[in-house]
Amino acid sequence: MDGVDSLAAARDPSTAPFKPLPMKGADISVDRRADGSIVITSNHAPGEGPRTISHLLAEKAAAHPDRPYLRQREPGHGPWRGVTYAEALRAVEGVSQWLLDRGLTADDSVMILSGNSIEHALMTLGAYGAGAPAAPVSPAYSLMSADHGKLKHCFDKVAPKVVFAQSGVMFEKAIATLRALKPDLLLVTADGTGEGAIAFDTVAATVPRDVAAKRESLTPATVAKYLFTSGSTGMPKGVPQTHAMMAGVIAGQEGLRADEPSDDVPNSLEWMPWSHISAGNIGFNGVLWSGGTLWIDEGKPLPGMFETTIKNLYEVSPVVFGSAPIAFSMLAGAMEGDPVLRKAFFKNLKYMGYGGATLSDDVYTRMQALAVAETGHRVPLTTMYGATETQGVTVVHWLTERVGLVGLPLPGIALKLAPAGAKYEVRVKGPTVASGYHKDPERTAAAFDEEGFYKLGDAARFVDPEDPSKGLVFDGRVTEDFKLDSGTWVSVGVLRPDLVAACSPYIHDAVIAGQDKPFAAAMVWPSPAGLAALVADEGPGTPLEKLTAILRERIGAFNAAAGGSSRRVARVAILTEPPSIDAGEITDKGYVNQRATLERRAKVVEGLYAKEPGEGVIVI
Repeated sequence: MDGVDSLAAARDPSTAPFKPLPMKGADISVDRRADGSIVITSNHAPGEGPRTISHLLAEKAAAHPDRPYLRQREPGHGPWRGVTYAEALRAVEGVSQWLLDRGLTADDSVMILSGNSIEHALMTLGAYGAGAPAAPVSPAYSLMSADHGKLKHCFDKVAPKVVFAQSGVMFEKAIATLRALKPDLLLVTADGTGEGAIAFDTVAATVPRDVAAKRESLTPATVAKYLFTSGSTGMPKGVPQTHAMMAGVIAGQEGLRADEPSDDVPNSLEWMPWSHISAGNIGFNGVLWSGGTLWIDEGKPLPGMFETTIKNLYEVSPVVFGSAPIAFSMLAGAMEGDPVLRKAFFKNLKYMGYGGATLSDDVYTRMQALAVAETGHRVPLTTMYGATETQGVTVVHWLTERVGLVGLPLPGIALKLAPAGAKYEVRVKGPTVASGYHKDPERTAAAFDEEGFYKLGDAARFVDPEDPSKGLVFDGRVTEDFKLDSGTWVSVGVLRPDLVAACSPYIHDAVIAGQDKPFAAAMVWPSPAGLAALVADEGPGTPLEKLTAILRERIGAFNAAAGGSSRRVARVAILTEPPSIDAGEITDKGYVNQRATLERRAKVVEGLYAKEPGEGVIVI
């Protein structure tokens, strides 16, 4: 870029060119059926995928034995420790042999209670190699739950013979709960603590004897792990994850690759929990497929913890950075005041990816302004959409300035849009889709339509009905949307993130109310960062009074541009009690359950609609 172009881009980042995105463009077939449904498939063929993840690890260890594979900080943000690909394979085969020696089979499982760690990864891969499914569960079920209800439910579903935890002391109460259910439960801990625990290093040091033969007996249909849904509609459902499902995502992504594999070693910094599909399967297996290095980030996009992520980014310059939208918002704020961090972050970055929720236009613009200031180019932003039951099924694999897209189907995937009232429900079929729920035939039967398409419950629509290749956009949850008493539909999945974005950075999340009511209302959680700014503000009034004034102003402006009652929020209640994981209001990834929150906070909702608004209700 010359000087004039650079000045223009600094004022308006949308004038800067994008960095190349090494993916093929949109090329799809669309079948519009007589029953009103629409089936979309990619015209790109799937690429090569691994036979199993166990075979993939062995292949990468043979090809890159001395390359760093997993890296993690010592406690207290100490120095990095890690294992190479060869060291990882040796430890994994030791774990596999130890499990085989104890008679574990495909009918058993290894339950993992703790969060991301080197030992967690190796224990998982060791279970794969033994043909005994791994079963990682959210650490919140052990550490943040008062009654361990969800933990006991998951334990009952997968009946593990072995439980792994990073620390026996930290997980002491959860382990005691599980041992009350199964007294002969075997416990492995990374630090060797816990009554009757076996140290992970002892397990990993087992001499492999039968592992190579066992690996050759594994097939794509072998169940590698059980993942549990977030439990947003009742207790978590166990979903068997086969090697074929995980390989299907890799093959689909390979079918979209537009460049030859590079000799550069991809760096990935990952905080998102491995008990969920995005990081635990798609991200984890993607690093292994690329022969990259996975740096485990013990930070999170939460006040007091994101500082750890920032410290790591000074040293780890990722090639691809993926995270939840809230992390991008916090990262933009940090880089706007820290040119050293900005330089480190963009040093090797080819593209960024977000998932789990919609990224706001405001955060997108801020990130691109930072990219242009540092590199002179905008950075492509992609997103993959899917579920625990489906893996990733769609992706944005072309350059676009629009956020909030669902993308288009991966090669090998058939995506159906089925009419559901005024909307289209997303349904999917293909090699990445699970066959059903573990030990739950009734829910399995209800989850699929007559053609075998899995019903996700989300709604989507074309960005441009005249040009489907521009992709799909999220159109809310079919089950979350409701009608006002006027008969007007309110699309919660669209209104909710737009409202939060309009109130940024003062609101962390919101829940929309209004079914059969004359207007839509909202319950909102203030963001800690926003409250901190209001506390620091020396102007008149308490932080709550300042927040009330800001919300009244921001939401008033939002309503003025809304264009209809389905987009206007007439009253707001500020919530001071955080969402409860035991009550199902929130998952460990921070996703709020609309239905559970409305039910649990029925008195607040009642106050929103009282003739005389309840205490603390803001009338816009």
